[in-house]
Amino acid sequence: MEKTDSAAVSGQPIRIGLLWHSASSGNLGVGALTVGNMTLAREVAASMGLKPHFVILSMRDGDAPLDLGDDVEIFRIDTRAMLAPSGFWTTLGRLDCVLDIGAGDSFADIYGPKRFAFLWLSKMLSIARKVPLVLSPQTIGPFTKPVYRALGAAAIRGSAVTFARDEQSLAVTREMAPRARAELAVDVAFVLPFEDRSAARGGAKIRVGVNASGLLFHQAETGVNRFGLGYDYAAFTRALLSALCAREDVAVHLVTHATSNGDPTDDDSRLADRLAQEFPSAIRVPNFATPSDAKSFISSLDFLVAARMHACIGALSAGTPVVPVAYSRKFSGLFGLLGYDHILPMQSFNVEKAVDFVLDRIARRTELAQAEMAANRKVKDLLDVYRAALKQLFAQAVSRA
Repeated sequence: MEKTDSAAVSGQPIRIGLLWHSASSGNLGVGALTVGNMTLAREVAASMGLKPHFVILSMRDGDAPLDLGDDVEIFRIDTRAMLAPSGFWTTLGRLDCVLDIGAGDSFADIYGPKRFAFLWLSKMLSIARKVPLVLSPQTIGPFTKPVYRALGAAAIRGSAVTFARDEQSLAVTREMAPRARAELAVDVAFVLPFEDRSAARGGAKIRVGVNASGLLFHQAETGVNRFGLGYDYAAFTRALLSALCAREDVAVHLVTHATSNGDPTDDDSRLADRLAQEFPSAIRVPNFATPSDAKSFISSLDFLVAARMHACIGALSAGTPVVPVAYSRKFSGLFGLLGYDHILPMQSFNVEKAVDFVLDRIARRTELAQAEMAANRKVKDLLDVYRAALKQLFAQAVSRA
């Protein structure tokens, strides 16, 4: 990406494509990426006197539409849209630049050839259309087969800059495309706006939120264990709730963060309903309409234990002590980058040790809050790198217009 000092005309429009973002996912983490990236883009554009208009380019992925504002339109990606000359290609031609977040962790080959093909082709068409493309902070890889690595490397080389949201992803990027520009940033969901309800903390009872993953629970019950956890997640969840509900000084809140009307195996809501029946003293928190609603509620808790990564990000950025329940390297990568080492590990623990780990961290929640303050300072520094790149991208984009 070439540097430019061109000053933007006040109020000059800029059309920004948001590739592989979502405006309707029932997984609030995916929505948090969209709102977070838009928040950063709006902030940078405003500082340059630009008036942004966003076009979200993504597949239909849910039935929980977000109200993102009058400056947002939606383009649905499917096979026809990608192949028709009047579809994706024409839409790209109306854009000044593209921010591609890869749905957070989908620029990889672990989700199958069809999804990879869409992710890859959309990037290559943007490059061929000569629309400046930035890969926004995301997990890069894994790419387990040579053909995927070669194709992925071509997309990275054609992008203006690739941002990894953890050090392992940065290493993968630089190994695949050593001459491409690659930078380290952090997950954009850290800037998700919310209403601070921290005044509710510190009451007579410790407000403990439990975000149980419908996906992990279902896998544990069916014996699949796709993520290779070293303990039974369903048994852990029940044992933890038993321990917490037995305490008179704790108020347990069952918190959902990913819902799905179409896939009951990946639905926190159905699981929360089941657990509320098994543990009647636990408070079943109603499903949240938006990612910001979820983060606002999480800010009212004294403590959260969560298996959905963006519930954990919401907690950390709101100052709520949290134990992330890791099920992939994206947890250790992200929280390790921030020096936050209170993560429930994937391996080496049985159910009893896992429960003890969480109970110990509840007792040490003041220490966790201090660690979060240090982590949030690192978040700001890492996102400042991304903000600077966006400013450079937008300046280049409007100079081409």
